[in-house]
Amino acid sequence: MSQHHPDPIEQNIDSHPVKLAIGVAVGAIALVVGIVLLAKFAINAYGMRDVRDHPAMKPEAVAQRIAPVAKVAIDPNAPAAPPTAPAPAAAPAAAAPTKVAAAAGGDGAKTYDAVCAMCHNAGVAGAPKPGDAAAWKQRLAQGKETLYASAIKGKGAMPPKGGNPSIPDADVRAAVDHLLATAR
Repeated sequence: MSQHHPDPIEQNIDSHPVKLAIGVAVGAIALVVGIVLLAKFAINAYGMRDVRDHPAMKPEAVAQRIAPVAKVAIDPNAPAAPPTAPAPAAAPAAAAPTKVAAAAGGDGAKTYDAVCAMCHNAGVAGAPKPGDAAAWKQRLAQGKETLYASAIKGKGAMPPKGGNPSIPDADVRAAVDHLLATAR
């Protein structure tokens, strides 16, 4: 008869899956029992059998906690306030170039420098740069009228008229012509 000799590897819990599974199960059960006992202790610490018996859970106490902080009361008999003049609106950021662009009188270079250069010179949001023949060739293939319409009405990230709605359409067209001339 052969006797089983204990193997040190079998006795190691890390290498024996059954022992590991039993250890995990015992640990999980101990955790659940611990949570239940802790909850019972917390309930008994307040001397109540049910959380709903706590004074803070009474309907009046709950209603008081969730009540609005303030109420708006309008007196229907109060005289109407006299209308006030609206405050002047702040000038938009693009309003500064308006005088320069309006003074351009159809000069495309001046309009471009005043309104368009900020984005097109840096290529902001994919704006085609002056002198980039390849980028302008793709756009020019759609036709000049399409370019004019895009510049006047806006396209993608470019706002209508470069963000300055007071520029005359003729000046916008002149600025587009100026940009196209730099790409040739």
